[in-house]
Amino acid sequence: MLPRPNGLARAAVRFRPSAFAGTLLALLMTAAIVSACGILLETGARASVPPTRYAGAPVVVAADQRIHVRAGGDEVSYEVSTRVPERARVDAALLERLAPLGRAVPDVTFPVRDGANGTVEAAGWGSTAFTGTRLGHGRAPAAAGEVVLGGPGADRDRLTLDTPVGEREFRVVGRADAPGAWFSDTEARALSGHPDALDAIALLPGGATGHTTGTTAPAGGEAAWTARTAAAAAKAVDGRAQVLTGADRATDPQLSGAQEALIGLGGSFGGIATLVAVFTAAGTVALSVGQRSREYALLRAVGATPRQIRRTVATEALLVAPAAGALGCLPGIALASWWFGELKARGAVPAAVELTVSWIPLVSAVGIAVVAALLAGWTASRRPARIRPGQALAEAAVERIRPGRVRTPLGLAALAGGTACAGLAAGSSGEGAANAALGVVMLFMLAVALLGPMIARACAAVLGLPLRAAGAAGELAAANSRTNARRLASALTPLVLAMAFASTLVFLHTSQDRAAVSQQREGLLADHVISDPGSGAGTVPGGVAVTRTAVVTPLGSGDDRRIEAVSAQGVSGDLATVQDLGVREGGLDRLAPGRVAVDRTVAESAGAGVGDRIDLYLPDGTRTAPEIVAVYTRGLGLAQVTLPAADLVGHTTSGRPTELLVKGPAPEGLGPVADREGWAVAQSVERDLNAWANTTMAAVLGGFAVLAAANTLVMTVLDRRRELRMLRLVGSTRAQVLRMLRWEALLISGSGVVLGSVIALATLVPLTRALTGEPPHVPPLVYGSFVAGALLVGLAATLLPARRALRPATS
Repeated sequence: MLPRPNGLARAAVRFRPSAFAGTLLALLMTAAIVSACGILLETGARASVPPTRYAGAPVVVAADQRIHVRAGGDEVSYEVSTRVPERARVDAALLERLAPLGRAVPDVTFPVRDGANGTVEAAGWGSTAFTGTRLGHGRAPAAAGEVVLGGPGADRDRLTLDTPVGEREFRVVGRADAPGAWFSDTEARALSGHPDALDAIALLPGGATGHTTGTTAPAGGEAAWTARTAAAAAKAVDGRAQVLTGADRATDPQLSGAQEALIGLGGSFGGIATLVAVFTAAGTVALSVGQRSREYALLRAVGATPRQIRRTVATEALLVAPAAGALGCLPGIALASWWFGELKARGAVPAAVELTVSWIPLVSAVGIAVVAALLAGWTASRRPARIRPGQALAEAAVERIRPGRVRTPLGLAALAGGTACAGLAAGSSGEGAANAALGVVMLFMLAVALLGPMIARACAAVLGLPLRAAGAAGELAAANSRTNARRLASALTPLVLAMAFASTLVFLHTSQDRAAVSQQREGLLADHVISDPGSGAGTVPGGVAVTRTAVVTPLGSGDDRRIEAVSAQGVSGDLATVQDLGVREGGLDRLAPGRVAVDRTVAESAGAGVGDRIDLYLPDGTRTAPEIVAVYTRGLGLAQVTLPAADLVGHTTSGRPTELLVKGPAPEGLGPVADREGWAVAQSVERDLNAWANTTMAAVLGGFAVLAAANTLVMTVLDRRRELRMLRLVGSTRAQVLRMLRWEALLISGSGVVLGSVIALATLVPLTRALTGEPPHVPPLVYGSFVAGALLVGLAATLLPARRALRPATS
């Protein structure tokens, strides 16, 4: 049961509000971070879009758009999954099983290119029964070579269309009221390039025969018919496909990606951000309690019991934390709205998805702020409430040097764990190094938080040596820092957090980006790259047609087994004339159907090499196990898996090459042409979203830590007003006191920069070597801005309140 507010706590908050302002701000920022991440997490979990294409089909039978793999050991196993890179399809043979249930309409969609009007979406005319497309005039296509057109250019009588199976000439037999092209259902399946697989099967009320755009009302109502038909369809497909009704009919591939992005931001990043925020807020609360240790000592001296001291601290937390949490939810909602809006503007989230703001993340944020304040206050108040009054007064005057009995062993364990992970990551390769490196930053940061006073005292001893050369002000700053190490640690920890996390996130991207650009420029030998060249790309002399897509491969083993989508390219022609993949084992001359070449990171993570077979899931989820014939090193910039274009036939949505690489003059009339530099620039645009995401996360987490550091520094300076005025009374000038504080601020900021940089490097070196094969790339201007920002924050947060504290008292 929570204690009721008492007079001591209410009086402390009422008559000394400045002592609680820093605590209020820290808890407010914590609630803002937690609520923002919680809102994004809930939005990702609840995200949905209306079933636009299948809105008129009560029941839809479609393939599972996720790939599932079992992971774990013999005793405990679990399922891991990821979404299909393009679109999984259902077996066309299911049409016969579903026909007795109603009107079963096969649905296939694919792009066709009209030389005059660009690329349009094509489908079978049967799909108009649920899409609502109507004939403007003419008739529906019934035979091969007939098409219904809609949109610009529909007034022609004949035209040639580039389809996934090649160019075909068609006769226009009708005009539709919507843009697109429609063939007979039989011909649409043939032209799609995968006649034995369908995008989906729509079940409509009515018989299996007849072709009308309307349907009669089913007996018992549509809801009852839908329930009966869905149950019967589930039995008919027998696990070979999914039966979708209601909102589940929205088979938007972008929605799955948006859900993963939002859940990743709100869950993975949100978890780290919450830990950082709670640690920082707890440190601020502990600092606030510690600054009033003299008050608690006096209370003990006049007869207050330990229980009354602990109750007072808890009540103070309950007076401040709920209000701070509630106020923090407002900027949290604003941050989540801005973040979500930016993701939607950049195409990472479908326009139909709306931000979900409910009471769950807001109440959770307030609860976390209250619990953090209570735990931090209880921990900080244990010693002043437990020791004798005389000893409490002595410790209030001089900082205790002896390390804590609980924090020190835990901190040393975290330090040892971080060192072990760093050594493991440095001696490993591939995904093992990456996984080990991820634990380095968290363990080292935990060690800094737990061993803060010891680390601060060591930093003051080391960095204080050159300060002695700065005269009396520098020597006094070094002595103050050594003597008041706990006060120094309170400001040092958030600065280290800001520097470590911001450097890790930003420089991880700069390292990957530099490696990718380097591999693209060194690996592309073609003089020109033609985008979307069409089905005739394979007939260009000296050209190599490339289909850029993605495949999914299981990586790791046992408990570390996972599946990931990796970039892939299907090639037709002599690839060695237009690309240098940096082959280090095997040879591309052996590339043939059923054989692949893979990047070294994929090979190392899969534990496979030349001559081994690797499990792959093609863009539509079809499983295959080709033989590895080559391992190369430039997969980050070009493609992580290279396979013959023949292996992708019928497994991609477009069914056509996406690029034509040409050595020599570029042929005309095939599509947009780019040179090597232009192509490399275009590829970098695709990485902009990742760059923005990393930078935003670094700004949010680093900005929070910097604000927390500034808040802590202001609290410590204001708490030192008695000390600063004492220095003035013994003869120090105002300029000398400010100079001493300036050196202290530089010592704190410099220590934070050095420690944060060391932690970031310990994380980045093995991580970038595993991902790129190169050391991390740290742009001097970016790193310099981080250093300058840390120094500026330290100086401003120290000197501005100090100038106010040193103002002469007015009568």
